[in-house]
Amino acid sequence: MTLTALTLDPGRVSLAQLRAIHAGGVRLALDAATAAPMQAAQAVVQRIVDHDEVVYGINTGFGKLASTKIGHDHLAELQRNLVLSHSVGTGEPLAPAVVRLVLATKAVSLARGHSGVRPALADALLALFNAGVTPVIPAKGSVGASGDLAPLAHLACVLIGEGAAQLPDSMGGGTVPGAEAMRAIGLEPFVLGPKEGLALLNGTQVSTALALSGLFGAENVFASALMSGALSLEAIQGSIKPFDARIHAARGQPGQIAVAGAVRALLEGSEIVPSHADCGRVQDPYSIRCIPQVMGACLDNLAHAARVLVIEANAASDNPLVFTAFTEGTSGPGEVISGGNFHAEPVAFAADIVALAVSEVGAIAERRIALLLDTGLSGLPPFLVRDGGLNSGFMIAQVTAAALASENKSLAHPASVDSLPTSANQEDHVSMATFAARRLADMVNNTAVVVGIEAMAAAQGIELKRDNGLKSSPLVEAEFARIRAQVAFVERDRYLAPDLEAMRLWALKADLPDALLNILPSHA
Repeated sequence: MTLTALTLDPGRVSLAQLRAIHAGGVRLALDAATAAPMQAAQAVVQRIVDHDEVVYGINTGFGKLASTKIGHDHLAELQRNLVLSHSVGTGEPLAPAVVRLVLATKAVSLARGHSGVRPALADALLALFNAGVTPVIPAKGSVGASGDLAPLAHLACVLIGEGAAQLPDSMGGGTVPGAEAMRAIGLEPFVLGPKEGLALLNGTQVSTALALSGLFGAENVFASALMSGALSLEAIQGSIKPFDARIHAARGQPGQIAVAGAVRALLEGSEIVPSHADCGRVQDPYSIRCIPQVMGACLDNLAHAARVLVIEANAASDNPLVFTAFTEGTSGPGEVISGGNFHAEPVAFAADIVALAVSEVGAIAERRIALLLDTGLSGLPPFLVRDGGLNSGFMIAQVTAAALASENKSLAHPASVDSLPTSANQEDHVSMATFAARRLADMVNNTAVVVGIEAMAAAQGIELKRDNGLKSSPLVEAEFARIRAQVAFVERDRYLAPDLEAMRLWALKADLPDALLNILPSHA
């Protein structure tokens, strides 16, 4: 497999680059200019140690124990103990694609030059990435403030020769101890210097990686839902007039304008659209007619979340931060300032916004499935099957869609409004960003099933009317053929579970025309 070289410029890593990191197939390196700022910040930390200044995170305890001064002889032990004591995550390991983002964004954060660590630490993170070695990071245990402490501790464990990592098949595969994983990439485990353990643990990289993964999945099912919606419109012989550009320009919402334009492009050249111009139907149900308004609002939400997350992926989000310019009242150049950039509230809000969009994409798609199955509204055979009664057709597939759409409504409840204090009330307000982002994977998967069912049902509806000899547009017909390559026409009742799984994967993959992909935030 040929890997694409990607140079990361901290502060300027793009959403498209983050999507490529998530997908894999890239080899990462930091911009060479990042070494000097990291070295300068590390020199500030060393100067503080040498002058015996008391600074949080360098020679003190942590959290509620921040007032406890630690002697020089125990500074390395302090950082190691921090990593080990915070490695208390639980649950299934994070997916490799998410861990790839964690490795990359943590390296970017350190390379901003505000963490006071050796460049070798950031380089080691990218060495793990490039070798395909995946630290085992339990998914649960972070409240998204004071950083993603527990999951990032599991990442840091591998660097110090503890914890575990998954090796790629090229290295023999399997889960191995952290020390073995480090040696597999030609490195010895680190003995952490002052502040280095804290810099590795403190930050929003796990929440951000989970949210980015959710965003990319949301983009895919969003685009697939626009295609399934266009298929449904053709199946019921719906009107294209509600997609007229003038309607959407009159409102001015950018997502709405983009969605209407994308659907018009999809249906350009359809023989079905003009064939029913004088059918007498005045208006289609909202799930067809209001696709631009609903899906456009979802697109605007995804775009806003993308802007927040790309900023956070480039951020220095640990604490305290090192600033290398000379500051009055210090023993030399540079200052270490305690703040709260570890608080992941922006990520929690962004994840909640993505959740709302994913839920609505599935909700409106489920309504279009119900429309297709209702012969009084669609003009199609009941439940999209011949010999109804003997055959149930898509009857229970719609029940599955309804169950998943309803489940998503519960999952869409904002996580960011919750908070529980930790560390003896020192950390008295937290973001819950990690869960806010983690639940997106389940929601995206649910919506992918719903959208896949809609596409399969709409293809069935189109084929049930094929006796008129009319075809849809070239783009829609090409997608119809791809769907038929996955699932056959339902002539009579059969075991449908494999078909639903095939269509779920179709929706997640989103191998779709540029007219749809080009309106997505990470493709723009």
